[in-house]
Amino acid sequence: MPTILHINASPRDSHSGSLRLARHFIDEVQSAGDGTFEVETVNLFDAGVLPGFGRIAAAAKMAVFSGQDQTSEQMNAWEAARAVFEQFAAADAYVFNIPMWNAGVPYVLKQWIDIVTQPGWSFGFDPATGYRGLLEGKQALAIHTSGVYAPGVPAAFGQDFSSTFFADWLNFVGIEDATHVRFAPTVLNGDVDGTRRAAETELSEVATTFAGKLSAAGLLQLVND
Repeated sequence: MPTILHINASPRDSHSGSLRLARHFIDEVQSAGDGTFEVETVNLFDAGVLPGFGRIAAAAKMAVFSGQDQTSEQMNAWEAARAVFEQFAAADAYVFNIPMWNAGVPYVLKQWIDIVTQPGWSFGFDPATGYRGLLEGKQALAIHTSGVYAPGVPAAFGQDFSSTFFADWLNFVGIEDATHVRFAPTVLNGDVDGTRRAAETELSEVATTFAGKLSAAGLLQLVND
C-alpha cells in the first residue's frame, strides 16, 4: 500500500491553519484514491519525536566518514538519527504543513531536515559533478502559511526565507516533483475565510493528480514485487 508521510511542523493543533489545510488535502487524496493510501503523521513538536543531533551524533557522523569505529554512545546516537531517516525514505509521497516563523521554517522542521539530510542517505556528492539527491521518484506537497507576509508586500511586512529554503531542500534531496500552496496572510487579511477557501480549492485540484501518481507508484511496486 502506498504511504504518505505527513510532517506537521505546527504546534497549534486544532488552531493551526496549515494543519487544517494539510488534513483537507489528505482527505481529498484519500477520496480520489478510494482510501487506498496509508498515512503516517509525524507531529514534530511532540516530545521525544526527534533525537538530538549534537556533539555525540556529530562525532558519530565523522567516525563513519573517516572509517573509524564508533563508541557505543555514538552508535546509539547514529542509529536514532538513522531511524528518522528510514521513516522518511520509506514513504512514497510527502505532505508538509509549514507555518512561517520569523521569516523562516519552525526550528523543529530545520532539526528534522538536518537529521535526515546526510551524505549517503539523502544525497551523494561527486567532486566532478557536485551534489545529487538520492530520493528520486517521489512527490511532495508543501503548504506554507504566514500571518502577515504575503507575496508582493513591502519589505516592512516581512520576507519569505521559508518557502524558498524548503523548495531548495526538496530539490537538493532529489524530490523534484513538488507542489507548493500558500495560505497568506492569515492575520493581516480582511477575508481570511475567503483566502482559506481559495487554498482549499487549489489543494482539491492538486489532490487528484497527487493520488493518481501515488496509485501508479503502488502498481509499480506490485510489479516489482
